[in-house]
Amino acid sequence: MSGHLATLPCTRAEADAAALADEPFPGFEPAPTLVAAETDSGWELQLYTESLPEAGLLAAFAALAPSSGAQPAVSALPDTDWVTLSQAGLEPVDIGRVHVHTVEQAGRHRPGQWPVRIDAGLAFGTGQHATTSGCVAAAARLARRHRARTILDVGTGSGLLAFVAHRLHPRARITASDLDAIAVEVARDNARLNNVPRGRRPGMISLLAAPGVEHALIAARAPYDLVFANILAGPLVALAPSVSAVVARGGHLILAGLLQPQARRVIAAYSARGLRLVQRSANAEWPVLVFRKTGPSSRRAALRGARRETANRGWQIDTL
Repeated sequence: MSGHLATLPCTRAEADAAALADEPFPGFEPAPTLVAAETDSGWELQLYTESLPEAGLLAAFAALAPSSGAQPAVSALPDTDWVTLSQAGLEPVDIGRVHVHTVEQAGRHRPGQWPVRIDAGLAFGTGQHATTSGCVAAAARLARRHRARTILDVGTGSGLLAFVAHRLHPRARITASDLDAIAVEVARDNARLNNVPRGRRPGMISLLAAPGVEHALIAARAPYDLVFANILAGPLVALAPSVSAVVARGGHLILAGLLQPQARRVIAAYSARGLRLVQRSANAEWPVLVFRKTGPSSRRAALRGARRETANRGWQIDTL
């Protein structure tokens, strides 16, 4: 299959922000593949498309890196599997025992590592970003001291955090949700590729589309011993009432997707709802926050908060 590659120089901050964008190119079908890569001369955004990218798509791409002050450079990729080529730019990531790789690097993990295949594509969460790797590291540290029976991953993206949670807590009942139905389908495909069992029994993962925690199954399974929410700072604050309410007393909440200047407001939003900050990652740019629930959980409060947030579309707030 032929394809096209558009490139644009960018800063490290722009590369990180592009990686965190939930839907950088809404309305463009088929969805292009966006990759942030470090080159010999700095950072670069790479856009892979099946056909010659139209002007509107290139303008949206250029808006991701205003520092470049230039138009994207576009080149043809004849007789190339463009998706595979885009994945080739993603290096394997080792996070403790977890080895995250694409199909191109399959079979290269060391003895004792847990290989997880996450291909570049339509959902965020390949392990390349500090937020994802920070969540994995935090979950591994917690697993040494606390065994979780019920786990929730809000904004699962590719499904990576849910898959890692399954390895750390193989008998847990895991629920993973995402606002984007396409991301849920990607996560289901990734579960199949990694032989992760899907279903509603202990030791299985349920994948579903939902805004925040607004879903009957999420409510029915509450409270949760462990909750992940690796999204953005705006939605984290907006969803604080409902997400806090589904964490079990003594349970843990791992939050990421926020920048250092946004941490104070996120911490305040959850501290006000019975959660105590017990760990903050040393990564100054993209902190990962770990809370422990000191107050009681409340399924009724979670439902009430989720309905209010859904009505106000709070999960779509991307700024503070």
